[in-house]
Amino acid sequence: MKNSVGSFAFVKIGHFSGTNDHVLEHLRRQFLDLEADVIDVSDFKVLGRSNAAQLLYSVAREYGLTSCLTKSHFRSRAIRTVYFFSKVRDRLLQRLSQRPYAFTFQTQSLFDASIPETPHFVYTDHAHLANLTYPGRGQVPMASAAWIELEKSIYKNARLNFTMSSHVSRSLLEQYGCSATRMQCVYAGSNATTIDPEMGFERFAQKRILFVGIDWDRKGGPVLLKAFREVRRAHPTAELIIVGCRPDVSMEGCRVVGQVSSAEVAKFYRSASVFCLPTTVEPFGIVFVEAFAHGLPIVATNIGALPDFVEEGESGYLVRCNDPAQLASRLIDLLANPARCIQFGARGQAMVSDRYTWQATAEKLATHIRRCVPLDSRVVPVRKQRPLPEAHLDPSVAL
Repeated sequence: MKNSVGSFAFVKIGHFSGTNDHVLEHLRRQFLDLEADVIDVSDFKVLGRSNAAQLLYSVAREYGLTSCLTKSHFRSRAIRTVYFFSKVRDRLLQRLSQRPYAFTFQTQSLFDASIPETPHFVYTDHAHLANLTYPGRGQVPMASAAWIELEKSIYKNARLNFTMSSHVSRSLLEQYGCSATRMQCVYAGSNATTIDPEMGFERFAQKRILFVGIDWDRKGGPVLLKAFREVRRAHPTAELIIVGCRPDVSMEGCRVVGQVSSAEVAKFYRSASVFCLPTTVEPFGIVFVEAFAHGLPIVATNIGALPDFVEEGESGYLVRCNDPAQLASRLIDLLANPARCIQFGARGQAMVSDRYTWQATAEKLATHIRRCVPLDSRVVPVRKQRPLPEAHLDPSVAL
């Protein structure tokens, strides 16, 4: 018998770098007897012009006038104001009261989509106080104290909080006081368009380093550039390919590509020898999973979720933040050893195939949801999957 409540609410904000499309598609496959009611809080236009004056006042009051000087800085602050949170909360309560749901499910922890008497679940890549664990971030949260209290309510109102990494789970436990029984690490999937890469010696002997990221500074681009100067001294034919952003870089061996389609990004993955993103802040990092899916060894920083999937000396190397000398040393070592690149890449690819797939994540989500929600519909294993929507390098949500 089907559950008497025939739908669940899927609440999101924007694309979330393609994650929302994949999670929604696979949850639909797990709950075939339930209709997905998709709600995008971006459609509420809370950040629109009609609220510009109130947003400006709220940002200035909570973060100071300097936070209003640039568009990107203003938006990242505006989305973490009491005004934005409360306005979205009111709109969600109105929207979600129109019909009954078996459960509600939201991605990211930027709003609260819970409603009384309905099991609610959160799936997030980050918690704001986790920023304090990154090198150089100090001990003062970037968000206001009032907003952090509201963020805590998100986790408190959820039946279960699903995380992408053990790093975020530790943050919820240690920094937010969440009970271990109310959180589950379910990882995430790869947005890669292929998981059958060419693993021949010639590919890794080309000495081609790939960087994929939208935020050049935050993702460690300047540090990588310093390290690449040393790499070129040891390997004069080495190349650095920069995809996803357009920094003002003029250096022999560097090629700036900028933002391209996911299909084009896949081509760069397939032709690279090493993936390097020495990020300084990393909620999760889908690009690392994609790099492994394409059989690439990884050199990255030892922060956030990265220790979950980059095994030191097995599938890649983890270096200190803002340490160009150590970064250069690891890159020089890998470029000199194509056989090691193949070995590391194969190890990473096997790990991704086993743990970091959207089907595996959705199965974990569904298992835990069913333990909390009395549903009669079965979890149906999917043998042959429909094509998924392409992921995009989407800068629409600043984290």
